[in-house]
Formats: sequence, C-alpha cells, structure tokens
Amino acid sequence: MNNSQNASYQAGQARGQVQEKGNQMMDRAANAAQSAKESVQETGQQMQAKAQGAADAVKNATGLNK
Repeated sequence: MNNSQNASYQAGQARGQVQEKGNQMMDRAANAAQSAKESVQETGQQMQAKAQGAADAVKNATGLNK
C-alpha cells in the first residue's frame, strides 16, 4: 500500500468513526426525547387524576354526586 492509498484508507476509517459517533449521539438524543415525552405524559395523567379526585370531592361535599 503506497502513501496515497494509506492516507485514503485512514480518511475512510476516520469518516466511518465520525459517522458512528454521530449516529450514537442521534440515538441518545432520540432516547432523551422519548423519555421526556413519557415523563410529561405521566405527569399529565397524574394531574388529570388529581383534578378528577378534586371534582369528585366537591360533588360529594355539595351533594351533586347523588
């Protein structure tokens, strides 16, 4: 392998490594976004349940639940 071929090979190796690192970073970002989405959904469900509980308590206290 001459110097030109070796340099080309090394450049190809470096490019492949950069692409792989980029893919890993994109995967991590996607995972973080999915985790955040799930967390927000869970929080929303908890808030909805609490609001429903509060509404039911008001109905019970005022006799509207009968």
